Amino acid sequence: AHKPSAASETSLSLEWTVPLLQNQYQILDYELRYSQRAAEEVGQWQYVASRSSSVVLSGLQRATPYQVQVRARSQVGYGPFSSTRTFSTLPDGTGQNLCVCVCVCVFICYRQSQTNRKFWSVQLTDDDVVAIAMKVYIDPFTYEDPNEAVREFAKEIDASFVKIEEVIGAGEFGEVCRGRLRIPGRKENYVAIKTLKGGYTEKQRRDFLSEASIMGQFQHPNIIHLEGVITTSCPVMILTEFMENGALDSFLRMNDGQFTPIQLVGMLRGIASGVKYLSDMSFVHRDLAARNILVNSNLVCKVSDFGLSRFLRENSSDPTYTSSLGGKIPIRWTAPEAIAYRKFTSASDVWSYGIVMWEVMSYGERPYWDMSNQDVINAIEQDYRLPPPPDCPAPLHSLMLDCWQKDRADRPRFCDIVAALDRMIRNPVSLKVTHPEDLLRVGVTLAGHQKKILSSIQTLRIQKDTPTLLY
Repeated sequence: AHKPSAASETSLSLEWTVPLLQNQYQILDYELRYSQRAAEEVGQWQYVASRSSSVVLSGLQRATPYQVQVRARSQVGYGPFSSTRTFSTLPDGTGQNLCVCVCVCVFICYRQSQTNRKFWSVQLTDDDVVAIAMKVYIDPFTYEDPNEAVREFAKEIDASFVKIEEVIGAGEFGEVCRGRLRIPGRKENYVAIKTLKGGYTEKQRRDFLSEASIMGQFQHPNIIHLEGVITTSCPVMILTEFMENGALDSFLRMNDGQFTPIQLVGMLRGIASGVKYLSDMSFVHRDLAARNILVNSNLVCKVSDFGLSRFLRENSSDPTYTSSLGGKIPIRWTAPEAIAYRKFTSASDVWSYGIVMWEVMSYGERPYWDMSNQDVINAIEQDYRLPPPPDCPAPLHSLMLDCWQKDRADRPRFCDIVAALDRMIRNPVSLKVTHPEDLLRVGVTLAGHQKKILSSIQTLRIQKDTPTLLY
């Protein structure tokens, strides 16, 4: 239902009703814009903000038609403006109130680049349509002014709220520190702080802050959370939640053999859930690897490292990233079509996720061991694949092989991977590994026979044709 609103010679009182969104998104406020009907240029719009679903426009010209649009802002950002409605102020001496029904469609939607908008349209009443956002990633490099992307997606934090305690590493642009963030009215908490070293160029500053513009668009328990940025003082900083156990690869190496298969699958499930969220938002990570997964004190794994500039620079000295078609690529983690043609898609992220699975189940072993990058490329081309790590349950290695299908169309989607891991967690017996001791109990004593039987069991469990395994 729409509430009546009033018009006078110099004002319009407008109200609109927005149906409940079934608790999916809380509306934070509204932005209304208006202009005289004859005005064609965007610059002639006047803007008014309102926390309620009503507003009074005053100081208007008499007997003049005004075009009005309204949009809502939720926790995922502004939706697009409603269709234009036209209302007129009254002529001189009318001295009466005119009932105006403001019939607008308010869209609760996530902003996207110029032409593409994705949202579900839900008919709620005869008059009101609310479009509920299907949140989609916006590339900050599409902004004419990159600083606008930072302002839109990252919260500026007062430098006085931050105390740096110790340096814990080095990033591409400067040091990585641990510190404390104390915002008035909020509990103090630890944060990780990436700093931009002095003497930077404007391009380096833009590339550095692009990670914050990307990270700030994501809200998921398995994606590293952006606390905010400091851009108005030096050094420029990016603040994220602090993950006590650091990078997953080094954490696993320090705790070799200490976790049960269910715990490892739980970690993998968290990573897959985070990357599924990214995939649903049309974001391709391009660098999924255990080194880019962070672990907190509760063993929750979170996807991190959203900086894209390392793929664009040729002068990086990191041997993990190898030159390919004008950019840097982490060969051992990258799908063959991405290496050959720079074709990065969600399916290439699936390939990389399979390598992450192998890293987790091998407790941080280096994929393909000491093989050269060119040898890895050649082996993959000849259909060789990594073998199961020691004590790796067969269903997990089978899932890895699915992720490493040469044809990207044959690889599972991340929703399929999450579902497969959930089935394993619900059925822990499927993760049981047959050990030589089990064979001893049934009288198989010769080591050669044990190895042959174990190999046969592994093959039977996979139950399908597979590529040749690298041993």
